Amino acid sequence: MSTMKAEAERCLKCKVPGCAKGCPASTPIPQVFNLFLEGKLKEAGEMLFNNNPLSAVTSIICPHERNCKGHCILGKKGQPVEFYKVEQYISRFYLETFQPPLVEKNGKTVGVVGAGPAGMTMSIILALKGYSITLFEAMDSIGGTLRYGIPEFRLPKNILELYKKILDSLDVKFRPNTRIGTNITTEDMFLDGYDAIFICTGTSRPNRYGLLGETLGHVHFAIDYLRSPDAYKLGKKVVILGAGNVAMDAARTAIRKQHSEVTILNNRSVEEISADKAEVEMATIDGVKMLHDCQAVRITEDSVKCVKIDKTIAEDGSVNYKEDFQSSFEVPTDSVIIAIGQGPGADVVSVGSAKVTQRGLLQVDEFGRTSQKGVFAAGDVVTGPKTVIEAVAFAKKASEKIEEYCNNL
Repeated sequence: MSTMKAEAERCLKCKVPGCAKGCPASTPIPQVFNLFLEGKLKEAGEMLFNNNPLSAVTSIICPHERNCKGHCILGKKGQPVEFYKVEQYISRFYLETFQPPLVEKNGKTVGVVGAGPAGMTMSIILALKGYSITLFEAMDSIGGTLRYGIPEFRLPKNILELYKKILDSLDVKFRPNTRIGTNITTEDMFLDGYDAIFICTGTSRPNRYGLLGETLGHVHFAIDYLRSPDAYKLGKKVVILGAGNVAMDAARTAIRKQHSEVTILNNRSVEEISADKAEVEMATIDGVKMLHDCQAVRITEDSVKCVKIDKTIAEDGSVNYKEDFQSSFEVPTDSVIIAIGQGPGADVVSVGSAKVTQRGLLQVDEFGRTSQKGVFAAGDVVTGPKTVIEAVAFAKKASEKIEEYCNNL
């Protein structure tokens, strides 16, 4: 196993680095490696933090095979550089030794609604530029999906306490347990002197499967389960419907918390599984069983009734999936967890006069501007569930337009 220094030395420092282009936040990887090798740890950390305030998080939970690692030129013939391992160390060190710079207030006030990845990113970027920020959060702590959706074994929660200290040191006011759109509206906020509002409330409402038996007492939604797994009594056998990253997190959590035997039902083939390869591999190592090409058709008190899926490829190359009702079988279970994605909460439609899409997501242009003057949005509430690094990248883009807007007031 190579040391961090040896890994940094392996980097070819390409003139047009594929790794940086493959990163949604365009992390300047060769420059960071150079500073690291020169012993300038603080400067390397500052470069990472200024480019992506959540680098300490994304370096742990990013799908690296799709982003930096997957675009490294060395990966074509051998072992790609694993930048994220060095990034984790540099970023964590920077958070632990963070000293807030002296920032002069610019007289502008921005309300950030939602303290998940996009909201944390926006609050840090604008606070460092002199904006007065109030961060509103429906739950009692910052983090959003980082705290309430990703298990501790994948992302240690103490990292969020470091971010809370940084937000406090940057004079970001925090209003926990406050849901915008119910008792407070964006109009109220503008009346109280906010110059701009940034909405990034995520997607906290789980999608229903639409099966008979979905309201039974032993059926749960993955996103609710992950929020507080200790509140659930799942029993010995658990079946999970869905095969994305959230399904993998729920499966691995059930094994740890409830010592359950977990089976994932995937209605596509093993090659078409929607979770990242690394997540599937870890779930398999943890003992999760997976049944592919099968469709759940009904939930009963002690089983999930399924049918096999037949896949055919037409002459024009299109793929057709057909349920084979002659091949029905049952998977015995004590509990069922549904993990087939999430949508925005009901309060999104009432945050103001901003238009929403058919899916109930906020409608924005490519820079995060909504149809309501002075209201911007980014993150999952705009795109639907995506990766943390994509939420950070979108928030960065939106921050430039918020500045532009505030400067022209």
